[in-house]
Amino acid sequence: MANDVNRQFKLKQRPTGRIGPEHFDFESNAVPEPGPGQALVRTLYLSLDPTNRIWMSDMDQYMPPVEIGEVMRGGGIGQVVKSNSPHYKEGAYVTGLTGWQDYVVTGEGAPAVLSVLPDGLPVDLPTMLGACGSTGLTAYFGLLDLCEPKEGDTVLVSAAAGAVGSVVGQIAKLKGCHVVGIAGGAEKCKLLTDEFGFDAAVDYKAADWEEQLIKATPNGIDCNFENVGGEIMEAVMRRMNLFSRMALCGMISGYNSEAPMRADFSPILMRRIRIQGFIVIDFMDRFGEGTMQLAQWVAEGKIKHRETVVEGLENAPTAVNMLFDGKNVGKLLVKVADPT
Repeated sequence: MANDVNRQFKLKQRPTGRIGPEHFDFESNAVPEPGPGQALVRTLYLSLDPTNRIWMSDMDQYMPPVEIGEVMRGGGIGQVVKSNSPHYKEGAYVTGLTGWQDYVVTGEGAPAVLSVLPDGLPVDLPTMLGACGSTGLTAYFGLLDLCEPKEGDTVLVSAAAGAVGSVVGQIAKLKGCHVVGIAGGAEKCKLLTDEFGFDAAVDYKAADWEEQLIKATPNGIDCNFENVGGEIMEAVMRRMNLFSRMALCGMISGYNSEAPMRADFSPILMRRIRIQGFIVIDFMDRFGEGTMQLAQWVAEGKIKHRETVVEGLENAPTAVNMLFDGKNVGKLLVKVADPT
């Protein structure tokens, strides 16, 4: 076995601001043995997402918060290294909630039930966590099912250079929309227009970002895919058209703050904006459909993607802050191990 210990990050205390190593116990424990009907999985890639910060907090959320002393929850891709189950063949790749650890047991009676990825994937493993994984599916269902973009609509997406936002914009372009992205810094804005094909980009770090937003949306906004919240969301809502649609995917600007996020709701009433909050698991029964379509678009070059990969499980607690500092482009991952 490549590693004879199971390194695990266990939640030690709940963060009140930024996440750091001090919030975890980093333990080295024995590699677990799979029981009957179970399999042992080695984590290869760990997905870092804004929701990690929510899971650490004792607050109302869509899953129970991670308890103190529990292995930190996290999605990932792993490889079956030992199996007592016909469903999990040794060498197969699996995906699901692997946790922040080297090894996890899946199968009958195990807390983690991981899904087997098909053989002969048309894309590499990091892409299966990004553009063709949960973040791509978030973009796919949130935009198409909730925003319902029509040809000629203006679609606005915040955190547009991130894993979800970059895919939202490209799908909207495939649907014939005028697409505007909000991102931090001239380099990311250039990436949106030059590589991902957005029609315009707004640099929220620039002093004139609100003027940029007005200029980029001369016909108002028909669909807003909201990832940020706060003053950016308020400025976007002031540009939204009558009977426009907004998919509320995240409010990352407030995740490290103890204060509740507030907003001016008057545009919702005056413009009759339809807003729907959602979590990607709401569409779990259609994941197969979404994954197939996304993989086809990626294979055909219609959706481009980027990954920011940090080496080493031990770096997960510091790397996750890249999400809140805007230092990642596309999907943020930690590489834990190489496939065998």
